[in-house]
Amino acid sequence: MKNPYEESNDFPEEQVRTAIQLGIANGEAEKKLGKRHRKNSNKRTLVYALSSIAAVFVILIGFSHQSPALASNLSKIPIIGSVFGDSDLIGLKQAQEKGLTSQVGETKTINGISVTLDEVLYDQNNITIGLKMESEQELDEEYFGSGMDFIIDGKAPSGASGSYGEEILSSTSRTAIETISVTDEMPSEFDLGLLLQGENDENWYFSVPVKQANDIKQIPVQHEETVDGIQLNVTEFSYGASGTSVSFTSSEDAALADDDRDRASFIEFKIEDQDGNEIKSHSGGVKGERVKGKMIYTSNKQFDPIDSDVTEVTITPYLDLPTGGGGVEIDENGEETELEYKNDSIQPVEFKSFKVKISQ
Repeated sequence: MKNPYEESNDFPEEQVRTAIQLGIANGEAEKKLGKRHRKNSNKRTLVYALSSIAAVFVILIGFSHQSPALASNLSKIPIIGSVFGDSDLIGLKQAQEKGLTSQVGETKTINGISVTLDEVLYDQNNITIGLKMESEQELDEEYFGSGMDFIIDGKAPSGASGSYGEEILSSTSRTAIETISVTDEMPSEFDLGLLLQGENDENWYFSVPVKQANDIKQIPVQHEETVDGIQLNVTEFSYGASGTSVSFTSSEDAALADDDRDRASFIEFKIEDQDGNEIKSHSGGVKGERVKGKMIYTSNKQFDPIDSDVTEVTITPYLDLPTGGGGVEIDENGEETELEYKNDSIQPVEFKSFKVKISQ
């Protein structure tokens, strides 16, 4: 299973909105977008790009006719059942079993490639998408790139991150799961505009109504501390059948970020229940912006769902410092200079643990 994640730093919002509308009205992709410029998620520059990204992804819909060759191929491929239900992610399985997902099952076919939007889950500030891809011809491993692009109610969010992974079942068939975490305030319902680009410039456009799962419980948290210049403010703990989330902001002197020595963007959390059982972390992206000499980061960190017998959790913030990385500086003449990540100059810190009472 591959899990690349990259982001678009200059997503063409107006063109996508127009393209989605045309795609829905005409049933065909008649407006083509240029290839998106993406950055390697291993680059240190990712953190700063998140503040202005039109980080975007996609979904797909509508069933077209299949050729006899495609039907023959598909008859040999066991793509049955639910993408979420067949995944190894506990939260997705539970959400699917409890009927919290929106089962769509619509397909659109372009150039002999059928892409099906199987189901969608919207919980907390996360959107998770399950896809099925089936083709008449063999597909290259990276045919769909690093995933999908999206807009919410016609606009791209100012900050988002996520992951995209494919399960390759055969040379012509695969499933995929994309998870998007938005750091902006999110409505309980919205229209999701979607775009997927293929290797040969195919464009699948869609629009999907999305509604938040109704089982989410939110617990306000007021944990604030400042350690060695890092200000941390944990604001909320939320949980439901699909997973657990910790929301927070952190900040530090912007000069440290400029010099690649900031630490506030690397905060993660360890969660244990009252019996010492650790809740598995799935991390989560970070949105960063400069405000009056400080870099302020906002994030929602994701975890597995907690068991029904959990009455209290202990949350421990910590720094998950990278062991490598780097970036690229581009001067006014377009010349690129590789920047080395100065991880040896970053000193770890120790935060305080805090507890949250759970009412199941």
